[in-house]
Amino acid sequence: MADTVVDTRSRIVEAARRRLLADGFVGLSTRKVAEEAEVPLSQLHYHFGSKGGLVLALFEEENKRRLDRQTRMYAEDTPLWRRYEQACDFLEDDLESGYVRVLQEMIAAGWSSEQVGDAVRELLGGWFSLLAEVARDAERRHGPRGPFTADEVATLVTTSFIGSEALLLLGFDRQLMPIRAALRRVGLVIRALEEGAGA
Repeated sequence: MADTVVDTRSRIVEAARRRLLADGFVGLSTRKVAEEAEVPLSQLHYHFGSKGGLVLALFEEENKRRLDRQTRMYAEDTPLWRRYEQACDFLEDDLESGYVRVLQEMIAAGWSSEQVGDAVRELLGGWFSLLAEVARDAERRHGPRGPFTADEVATLVTTSFIGSEALLLLGFDRQLMPIRAALRRVGLVIRALEEGAGA
């Protein structure tokens, strides 16, 4: 019985992800999600309560999976600049999988829904906390570099990626703005600082 409940819940979440990518947050319909998951609408309400509860569950699941991945990657004993390059590679994966679209839809929904906004802030806070700890670790290993605190570095990196994701979804690509190249160039700065080429 427990496996059936988990399976039904997973089917609904996966169907919600597909519908959110196709229809956006505003156009997302619980009826369409239930049809796509091939479950009665009552099952969706039983597991998630509402459209908002469903979307928050979807976002939380997608976010946790990626935050766990980043946490494992940043815990590796490799130079920080290599780990940063891997984070840039992950961005490409996240764009392709649709996660970035889900994230940006949730950010936009959070502007008008206090409940969604609270949840998005909490989940994005996990990314900031991870990057702040990475920056503090780099500071412990190599000493402070430049005028930025570890929290300021984490803020700059977090907002650079979130802003870049929004612009990439809007079609600002290589011809209009070298977003990917600019993000990757930061890795060269990190490498120079790590290797002592730039104080």
